[in-house]
Amino acid sequence: QVRLAESGGGLVQSGSSLKLSCLVSGRSVINDVLGWFRQAPGKERDFVAAIDWSGVITRYADSVKGRFTISRDNSKNMVYLEMNSLKFEDTGVYYCAARDSYLVTVRESEYDYWGQGTQVTVSS
Repeated sequence: QVRLAESGGGLVQSGSSLKLSCLVSGRSVINDVLGWFRQAPGKERDFVAAIDWSGVITRYADSVKGRFTISRDNSKNMVYLEMNSLKFEDTGVYYCAARDSYLVTVRESEYDYWGQGTQVTVSS
């Protein structure tokens, strides 16, 4: 059974940094695209960042470019999201996802496996 487990969320002040981690178990992610999505209160889940199998190709939502960095460690089956200069509007539940494909996508529907999410709250 494939399981994705996020960690690292919490309550921080605006301008602070936070690093999320996601451990994938039950399958090797070496060939997968890995991504992060978030859902703000009362809103739909949105794309945040994605990374290809090699770690070379990344994509970011415009709202987080220059502040967030996605990375991965295939030897540990892990994906990370380093978040700097956090803003109130970054508040939400952050989900990691895995896609059984080489092609990076921002579309939620094209990811095959999902974690349960970790809450990030940024106070203004």
